[in-house]
Formats: sequence, C-alpha cells, structure tokens
Amino acid sequence: MTDLPAVLEMRDLSVGYYRDLNILSDLHITARKGQITTILGANGVGKSTALKAAFGFLKPNKGDILLDGESILHLPPHQKILAGLAYIPQQPGVFKDMTVEENLQLGGWTFRGNSQAVRDGIEANYERFPALREKRRQVTGELSGGQQRMVEIGRTLMSEPKMLLVDEPTAGLSKMLAEEVYEMLSDLARKDGLTILLVDQEIRHALKIADYVYVLELGRNKYEGPVDEFDDLEKAFWVA
Repeated sequence: MTDLPAVLEMRDLSVGYYRDLNILSDLHITARKGQITTILGANGVGKSTALKAAFGFLKPNKGDILLDGESILHLPPHQKILAGLAYIPQQPGVFKDMTVEENLQLGGWTFRGNSQAVRDGIEANYERFPALREKRRQVTGELSGGQQRMVEIGRTLMSEPKMLLVDEPTAGLSKMLAEEVYEMLSDLARKDGLTILLVDQEIRHALKIADYVYVLELGRNKYEGPVDEFDDLEKAFWVA
C-alpha cells in the first residue's frame, strides 16, 4: 500500500479558527493514488477542519499541504480546483431552482468557454450516473436527497479533479440512500481511479469502502493503518 504515490499530503499541520488556539496540532495525513482514505474520530476532534484547511478555507498556523509533491498551502480555493483538488461539503450545495443539467454546466467553469469540453463533461457524468440523464431537465430541488448528492458529485467532477475531499457525504440521508452514495464513492475510486479523502461519522459504512484509515483524538493523530486492521471493530473503542 505504501508504494502507491501520494496525491495529497498534510505535514505537521496545526490549524485553528483563531491564531493561538489550534483545533488540529501536528497533523499528518497522506492520501494515496486511487484509494479511499478515511479520517475517523469523535465529534469535535477536527476531522472537517482538516478538509477545510486542505481546500484553503482555513489558513494553517503551521505545516504544509502538498498536492502531487507541490505545496498548495497558499493557493486560494479556486486555484486549488484548477490544480486538481475538489471539495464536497457536508451540507448539500446544489442550486435547487435550477435543472440537473444547469447544475452540471456550472461545474464546467474551469473549461473557460470551451463549450465542447462542457458538453463532454456532462455526457461523461450521464454515463457515470444514468439516473441523471433521465432527470436532466428536472428541477434539482424535486429530486431525492440521494439524487441531489449525485448531482453535487457530478458537478464537482466537471472540473476533472484528481483528488476529492468529501465531508460527511450521507448526513441526513436514509439508510438506503446512504448506501447509494457510498457505492458512488467506491466506484469513483475503483473504476475512475480518483483519490478520495473521506471524513465520516458513519464508521461502519466508511470502513467498508476505505483502503486506509486515520483516527484522530483531541486534534492529533492517534492511530493509522490499512482498513483490514479494523476488521474487529472492538479495537476501535470509540465505536458505540
């Protein structure tokens, strides 16, 4: 596992919402090519904070963030998207008054006026998510929660990222819809070769699709290892 190239690295990262009060301290995370890396831990340990720092919503007080070996620490979010990094937040961000296809078109801003590239990107999403093709003219707010997540993921993929940051992807969804979302994420890694860094509270589901796991405690690394070391969930003493 460790011989796979690193796509995203967080090195000795200390981050907080105030300069002298860190939520994360000396954090190290590595997401390797084509794998799903999962960050687990109790509420408030800084899992989502790590993703926000990686994407540029928070400025670290210490450390570095590398994408394909190059520091992206000081890049604003829109430049990180152009570099191949994408972020799917916990709260759904679709435009509910717009159609499915209009939402996807918005994700094609990185093509800078290349209408053929936008059309190709939309078609690729319809191939990836056939349900979206059927509902392409439907207002997105009329879709189920799982389908809206599909639209959001599809719109994010329009920028052709190499790396996805995914925060609590099934928050508020039913068990059945949540399973669809996890299957989507698994397919993106296994079939499309995307690298995914996933933050999740649904520990058992996350472990089913993960390749490598980090456990945080009080804003610091507590444990890391390949997912098969978590086959016995009793080892993860924080799982109820």
